[in-house]
Amino acid sequence: MRHMTTPHLLALKKQLNALEAERLSPFASLSSEGIRRRPEEGQEEDHRQSFAVDGDRVLHSRAYTRYIDKTQVFYMVKNDHITHRVLHVQLVAKIARTIGRYLRLNEDLIEAIALGHDIGHPPFGHDGEKVLDALCREHGLPSFQHNLQSVQFLERIERQGRGWNLTLQTLDGIMCHDGEIHNRRLAPVRGKSFADFDREAAAKGLDRRLELIPMTMEGCVVRFADTIAYIGRDIEDAIELALVSRNDIPARCQEIFGRTNGSMVYRLVTDLIANGLQDGAIAFSEEVAAGLKELKGFNYERIYLNPAIKQGLGKITDCYRVLFASCLEQFAKQERQAEMYAIFLQEQGQEYFAGRQPAEMARDFIAGMTDAYFLRQARVLGCETPGKI
Repeated sequence: MRHMTTPHLLALKKQLNALEAERLSPFASLSSEGIRRRPEEGQEEDHRQSFAVDGDRVLHSRAYTRYIDKTQVFYMVKNDHITHRVLHVQLVAKIARTIGRYLRLNEDLIEAIALGHDIGHPPFGHDGEKVLDALCREHGLPSFQHNLQSVQFLERIERQGRGWNLTLQTLDGIMCHDGEIHNRRLAPVRGKSFADFDREAAAKGLDRRLELIPMTMEGCVVRFADTIAYIGRDIEDAIELALVSRNDIPARCQEIFGRTNGSMVYRLVTDLIANGLQDGAIAFSEEVAAGLKELKGFNYERIYLNPAIKQGLGKITDCYRVLFASCLEQFAKQERQAEMYAIFLQEQGQEYFAGRQPAEMARDFIAGMTDAYFLRQARVLGCETPGKI
């Protein structure tokens, strides 16, 4: 039941919007400019500003709840101090809001993008993403990419296929968040429409190498914050697991960033803030950008591509294939008594089914699984699953 908002609260919202226009940077996104794909009944009566509503909706999504058991980098390890996806997105939100506060950007939009940016990650992180991508392409689907799947969950899967009707600015920031691409400087591509957004999503699905640029400065900040949040934290986790030592960090990186995650985050955040918004762009200094690129190279060589962290990947890959095949069969035959069909498809409304192939449904169901649920379902189907080490 909708409760009527009092005139007093609506007046406060009007004041907040006016304060934004007065206080925020000319490069910031104003809450009053939030664009939704569909008009909403009673939206004018809501005392909350548009991007704050987006943040609330992301937090209350079922997909956000499943962050709690999603791999960040290291999987199948017996160590409760290793970063999971839920912590990563919170770190991104905190770091990005700090940067946004000093640059006078919209912190509500920053938070909504940051909290939602990884919702589409499948089980077992980027390794799982590569396996699911191969399966999708084998079945005639576009490339699987977690940023595109995040948009799928929030627009077309949550709420029985109705989605959350988030603003274009939030969805664009989520889709364009790719923190693995190395940029020294980012300037937003302003003035996008939902038609532009849909064209970019389709093009990215056909070419994963296509670089998308956010339409807002807030989206650019989250993209940088994503890198800042993982680069040092992944090193700390690797040290915890005795894969690397602090002495292994390249000498020049130690000189620029120090030897701990805390010093790395501080140096990177401080550098972005100190450089300010130059000519409508956010940028690292040349020294820090070069050091960050070298540090990324170190992480890839010594951590992300290290065979020691991929123990069990062969079994996980086999489980992905068996699960995908089973889902495909159940969804194609509409076996309503089957567990996977009952758990996933019977919760969906007609909006979800419109124009969807069984392979797309299999992709969506598996992408939404937590690591533990994935392993349980794989064992039900007779798969040999890896054990934690």
